[in-house]
Amino acid sequence: MKQTYSRILDAVDRLARWVIVAASAAMIAIVTLQVALRYGFNTSIDWSDEISRLLFVWSTFLAIPLGIREGAHVGIELLVAHIPAAARAQLAKACALGGAALMVVVLWQAVKVAELTWDEMMQSVNLSTNWFTVPVAVAAAHSFLHFIQLLWREPLRTIQTVE
Repeated sequence: MKQTYSRILDAVDRLARWVIVAASAAMIAIVTLQVALRYGFNTSIDWSDEISRLLFVWSTFLAIPLGIREGAHVGIELLVAHIPAAARAQLAKACALGGAALMVVVLWQAVKVAELTWDEMMQSVNLSTNWFTVPVAVAAAHSFLHFIQLLWREPLRTIQTVE
């Protein structure tokens, strides 16, 4: 069961990585084109700011669960380093449960906000402003899955501090 869960989550992670790459490439292309048009031809693309910002938000939020998977988020180990290994493992599980619970709250609230305000539109394109909220919900759901996985395994790479 755990292996199947991990294989499915690995596939979701690969998809997230490809979407991040595509969103980043599109954002870079749009911003580059906008700069070239503005300074080279004295014209611009109306929708470039909103779409590049949207792509940035998507790529940022899709990367958060990958950081959880890798154990790459910032942490302060001043106290944790002095806790015995068994207690530290239990504390890590408790933190994973707390993180999973928090992601349920974030997902729930993101869905509620999106439902209430979906009819608000962006100024330059005919899209809902809630396309900025959707990646929050996606990241919360994906992060939840990684926090659950952390109940039975360590992060894939934990950066060790230098003493």
